[in-house]
Amino acid sequence: MSVEYVLKRNTAPSAAQINYRAELNDEQYAAVTAKPGPILVIAGAGSGKTRTLTYRVAYLIENGVEPENILLLTFTNKASREMLERVGHLLPHDISRIWGGTFHSVANRLLRRHANELGFSNSFTILDRDDAQDLAVAALKATGLDPKDKSLPKGAVLLDIFGLAANTEKSIASVVMDNYPYFQGIIEQLEGIHRIFRDRKKADNVMDYDDLLAYALKLLRDNESIRRFYQEQFQHVLVDEYQDTNKIQSDFIDTLAAFHHQVMAVGDDAQSIYSWRGANFENVLTFPQRFPGTTEVRIETNYRSTPEILNLANYAISANTKQFPKNLHAVRPAEKYSKPALICLQDANQQANFICQRIEELQEEGIELNEIAVLYRAHFHSMEVQMEMTRRQMPFELLSGLRFFEQAHVKDVASFLKFALNPRDELAFKRIAGIMPGVGERTADKLWQKLSVGAEFASLEPPAKAAAPWKQWVETHKQITAPDLQGRASEQIQVVIDAIYEEYMKTKFPNFQSRLEDLGQLRAFAQNFEKTEDFLAQLALMTNVDGGPKKDDHLRGQPCLRLSTVHQAKGLEWKVVFVIMLCDGLFPAARSAETLEGEEEERRLFYVAVTRACDELYLTYPMTRASASFDDRWQEPSRFVSNFPRGMVNEWKIKAAPTAWD
Repeated sequence: MSVEYVLKRNTAPSAAQINYRAELNDEQYAAVTAKPGPILVIAGAGSGKTRTLTYRVAYLIENGVEPENILLLTFTNKASREMLERVGHLLPHDISRIWGGTFHSVANRLLRRHANELGFSNSFTILDRDDAQDLAVAALKATGLDPKDKSLPKGAVLLDIFGLAANTEKSIASVVMDNYPYFQGIIEQLEGIHRIFRDRKKADNVMDYDDLLAYALKLLRDNESIRRFYQEQFQHVLVDEYQDTNKIQSDFIDTLAAFHHQVMAVGDDAQSIYSWRGANFENVLTFPQRFPGTTEVRIETNYRSTPEILNLANYAISANTKQFPKNLHAVRPAEKYSKPALICLQDANQQANFICQRIEELQEEGIELNEIAVLYRAHFHSMEVQMEMTRRQMPFELLSGLRFFEQAHVKDVASFLKFALNPRDELAFKRIAGIMPGVGERTADKLWQKLSVGAEFASLEPPAKAAAPWKQWVETHKQITAPDLQGRASEQIQVVIDAIYEEYMKTKFPNFQSRLEDLGQLRAFAQNFEKTEDFLAQLALMTNVDGGPKKDDHLRGQPCLRLSTVHQAKGLEWKVVFVIMLCDGLFPAARSAETLEGEEEERRLFYVAVTRACDELYLTYPMTRASASFDDRWQEPSRFVSNFPRGMVNEWKIKAAPTAWD
């Protein structure tokens, strides 16, 4: 006979009670004290969602929920630690039994207990990205394919394809067709590589990062007793940044919460901006349908920005059709602050000059450089700003990667021009040789030795695997050194891209398209120079400024401003923010704006950008910009800034500095 015995809950002593009414505003209080059941908290930018989650955990514990019955899922370990530390300061309880961490750390914890159910031992190891890439390449080789074949994806690209398939729970074929159409001719080979990759990991008792969540979900789906155990244990599931969850993360949450139905999802649908890496915007919108009886709470009181900035943000996002409507309102008073500024500039260089001059003025007004940020849609949009800041020796840190001219693909293409200009440039020769299949450092060195003692470049004999691409390099070298192209750097760059480098990037880099855009901008920049040597000299000067600020100045205590893509800036804030290059086709990006879904995500990206600003917001766009196809391309202002209601922004009129003749 089965007997059900109910354990009584422990209750905290009355002296430990938190005064939630005093600690929280009305919106936060409603979320923290919401009745049991599914809860969707739409927490707008700067509204204190971390505080809300922290106090919800404390509230549950004070109301008798055991710490081990709480699962707190975050996107970073730092966020989890900070929340749990805050809970620890609020309560005189041992909270170490709370299951808190990232999705992958929680999945790893589950698998350490039950990996044997999946054919692994509990001592499995986790591959870092480099090792996972090596194993993926080994799997490619095991299919009989040649890993040196330049038409095949390299390890990093293979991992991205396999990872996107895992995180979206799609087939390899679907991922390739949707995201890597240039590999559609080798789908069967990629599926074969993936099978070998998966089987070898299992045979070696190893998992990669994406396997953790995939296998944890498989464990729960396939084993009823284990699934039931954790469904009963996790009486309350709390999820931070819910708008950023992908398909597998959403299914993981839904599976664990299927018994108690007590899941609190906290996030902001207006800040869902990561669809390109698998985040599924629909997870937020469909939450009430997946969890009937959902209590919806909106937290709209913003503690970060001025009312004028929030008015603009609210207006901008209101155009989206698929959203939970919200209206951010400021705690800060309105009368002290100026409206956001909308500035039309003549071209990208004038835009860069304006930004740098205004930043220098802000410094004179007492604002530190590290309280200022310049945000943009794509990395190449910041090229002119980086150049101008470098000229002025204005220290800056890039949150979005390397400085424009220091990126590998820019340096690769420049090396073709360097070697064409100076056949004695050993470093340029070896850099190009290194991208050829089968050519390592030793082989490149041997080839250079032959060249340096008088051998003709065209007569060099590389390894057989490199024969075809090497021949193409020889032909390309002839083209860009021919009299009709000598000195014409922009056209030389295009020849290199078309003949060699575009195909190389497809197989080498997961973010191929953005790198191709960078090179298009490099070509546009090259049009400013009459001679290739002048162009190359400028590139060198931009990366070797004598006595200028170095990338690690901020580490030595020197304040520096931040340059960042909007994607990298999410979650951060600054007193002053410049959002630049607000031209249709740039922000929003042309490809994204082709569909309603894409345009709405671009608008959410703009919303994220403007809500990073606390005190001052500057929105800039140039009327013309040099492009790879034309000397000057006319730019239309972004649809996001072209129709603000009268009085919402201050439109600044820019005048050029007078000359001696004026």
